[in-house]
Amino acid sequence: MKIAICNELYHDRSPLAAMQHASMLGYRGWEIAPFTLANSIDDFSSRARRQYAQMAADEGLEIIGLHWLLAKTNGYHLTHDDISIRAATAAYLGRLATLCHDLGGKVMVLGSPQQRSLPPHVTPSEGIDRAAEVLTQIAGQLADLDVTIAIEPLGPEETNFICTAAQARSLIEAVGSSQVELLLDVKAMSTENLPVPELIKANIGNLVHFHANDPNRQGPGMGAVDFRPILEALDLERYSGWISVEVFDYSPGIEKLASSSIQYLSNLLPA
Repeated sequence: MKIAICNELYHDRSPLAAMQHASMLGYRGWEIAPFTLANSIDDFSSRARRQYAQMAADEGLEIIGLHWLLAKTNGYHLTHDDISIRAATAAYLGRLATLCHDLGGKVMVLGSPQQRSLPPHVTPSEGIDRAAEVLTQIAGQLADLDVTIAIEPLGPEETNFICTAAQARSLIEAVGSSQVELLLDVKAMSTENLPVPELIKANIGNLVHFHANDPNRQGPGMGAVDFRPILEALDLERYSGWISVEVFDYSPGIEKLASSSIQYLSNLLPA
């Protein structure tokens, strides 16, 4: 297991300064929110993509891929009534897959609660059908680019669609492509009935990426959740992917969030 960090934490630093700090602390993976690259990904040129990827490599960081895929965008929604909006969403996800590939990434985390929540009259089953319709449209492109979309269950306080790992698996099964799999997030899993280690065991067959955070919206080890049994479960199930630190409450400051998170995880990983 390797430790990465989500780049939007470094919202007040240049990409180079952010990468240098993360690398100095010992992070080896870099997960990117597209809105940190440009106002529109279509304006982030091929040259800019090559330069960004080289910058990360020079600092010893591997670009994992993208998350917050639909955040800070307009006109995209996974379960919208309007089929043209769903088609536009598929096309945009396809362009994101090209961006991910150009940067050297392999995974795109599909969270974006505001752009997936069900309209009032749409049932969860209908939502699965609509979301699967969107993702099926780009499954072939994902395969060609060797990029996987990881469906992210989110807590019910954030969205009314895909709030459990079981619901995420229903969408994965509806798409029926090896390019659409599962991400598990500790903050979100903490809202489920099963303990996190049991959720890991139950879903390891689809798990391609993992987010480490606490229900208090800060980093691992900065709240009430004990990560020892979580990391032990990942190890027992032979998970060998990335553990990516993702935080939402920046109040402790970048320095503390980034350094405390990796120190805590690193101290537990050998066990």
